[in-house]
Amino acid sequence: MIHSRSLFTRTVAAKDSAVVPVLFALQRIQALREKPTARSTLHVDKGPLHSAASGTWQHPLSPALPVLDAQRREYSVSEAHAYCERLLRARSDSFDLPLATARLPRSVQPHILAIYAFVRAADDFADEPTYAGQRQFALQQWEHELFRTFHGEANHPIFVALRDTIERFDLPVTPFSDLLSAFRMELSPPHFATFDALRVYCRHRSEPLGQLVLRLFGYGDVQRQRYAADMALSFQLTTFLQDLSLDLQRGRLYIPQEDLEHFDLKCEALQALLGAREDSPSTRDAATVRSFRELLRFQTARARSFYERGRPLLGRIENDLGIELSLTFQSGLALLDKIDALGDGLLRTRPTLGKAERARVAARALGTRMPRILRRPKPRDAGG
Repeated sequence: MIHSRSLFTRTVAAKDSAVVPVLFALQRIQALREKPTARSTLHVDKGPLHSAASGTWQHPLSPALPVLDAQRREYSVSEAHAYCERLLRARSDSFDLPLATARLPRSVQPHILAIYAFVRAADDFADEPTYAGQRQFALQQWEHELFRTFHGEANHPIFVALRDTIERFDLPVTPFSDLLSAFRMELSPPHFATFDALRVYCRHRSEPLGQLVLRLFGYGDVQRQRYAADMALSFQLTTFLQDLSLDLQRGRLYIPQEDLEHFDLKCEALQALLGAREDSPSTRDAATVRSFRELLRFQTARARSFYERGRPLLGRIENDLGIELSLTFQSGLALLDKIDALGDGLLRTRPTLGKAERARVAARALGTRMPRILRRPKPRDAGG
């Protein structure tokens, strides 16, 4: 538990990496890869084979699939949770979540990591070159393992850990299956004609994570879940803008077509700006730059509106999750400010918060939480 301003500030602002609140870390599951990866699905007539001896699933035309081929046996709960943590720490792009969970109660940390391991693996199936040509198969088997887990039949280490989390916190299956649906959506280049279509994707991609985290802390009521859905959407919209240059390089665009048309832009124009040098006006069309900046202002305003829709959640969450939520909220708003300031420079860089900005975020988050921290009842002395 964090009970002092100095401890809170050291915990949050003294890191070399960006502020990584756990809820934002969960939103950052999609890895930031330097090169695009080809996406393809498996089109074969023969189905998967299940080996009763090993308990693993293998497609007759597939090489070994690392996570799917983990040894099946009776794992203890501690072994399974340790596997999840080792898996995540071994991933250079997954360091942020274990770091973030260190600020949460020990009773919750392994369960956050179990959920993250489940999602991390599914994301790899949808993105990693290892699974090219086998993505549908891998996601299908992961869903099969999920349903087996809800029937108490888990023997894969990730799902043994997940079963412990599901049973301990009475988690429903829907958020997990929604996440897998989102990864299936990503097997084709994303194209969203309207914001409503983008919201459908976000309902599967980001809202389930917020639901699950709240449930780990005992917040399963409809009102908090509704506010959490809006806040999860605001985090996701911020991440889409933060990663805009990287996504365009991968052939992805998470801005609705109707918004591009409203501001008289085409995806090809964004691609042209992506390669244009800031110090070379001849390579940057002035009208396109102006339209993009207008589009960007609209996108950040929309994201801020969902932060405001979700803001009531801040006053309805106690304990250390409230601190994490405040950090996430303030980090997102600070990133939107930075994105706005970049203008078309957003197409040439991926913005992050610097050390001074992280300190300001910590101070703002502390300012909103300090009255609640001070009102916490102090533990009585043993002799009192």
